[in-house]
Amino acid sequence: WLVRRLAAALSARLAAELAGGLSDVLAEAIKDVCAAHGDTCDLANPDSPSSTVAIARWGRDELECLVLADSPVVVRRADGSVVVVEDDRLERLPGGPPYTLETVRAHRNRPGGFWVASTSRAAAYEAITATFPWAEVDTVALLSDGVTRLVERFGRTWPDLLRELRSAGPDRVIDLVREAELAAPATRGKPHDDATALVVTRG
Repeated sequence: WLVRRLAAALSARLAAELAGGLSDVLAEAIKDVCAAHGDTCDLANPDSPSSTVAIARWGRDELECLVLADSPVVVRRADGSVVVVEDDRLERLPGGPPYTLETVRAHRNRPGGFWVASTSRAAAYEAITATFPWAEVDTVALLSDGVTRLVERFGRTWPDLLRELRSAGPDRVIDLVREAELAAPATRGKPHDDATALVVTRG
């Protein structure tokens, strides 16, 4: 429910090309979602549902990116170099992953912790942002952490992941994730995670 509402609010504001940076767009989308269920839910509950956010907005002269929590935007420049716009604060909480519910609750949407899209508009202004000149951009990929584990856990490189996305598409990349997960020894934490990938290439 939260992801559908937040995505709809973001899409509407991005499609309307309203003035303001991506942090402003996200803050207003969070406000819209809160308004949709403020009369029926306790928005002060620290365990309120939350979501990562990855946005890429193409303008006439530049590409703007915004990342909140562990869903990065990966950009390949025309010269072949790769830049990862990422928010790694969730990986730097005390004790290291996997975290207890108490650790997550104590550090979610707080200074020194990590930030996600939930009930606080302030989180939008803690997002990681980056801008690239349009002429320099060759490929853009928006990825959930269920896909980035190919790099972070299973030894692929970012350029390799982008090549797979360009040549075989997101479905094949997600198949590679599942194959690697099944072949890996059992570890602490989730054996699988939500895997979503979107790739945009210049014609």
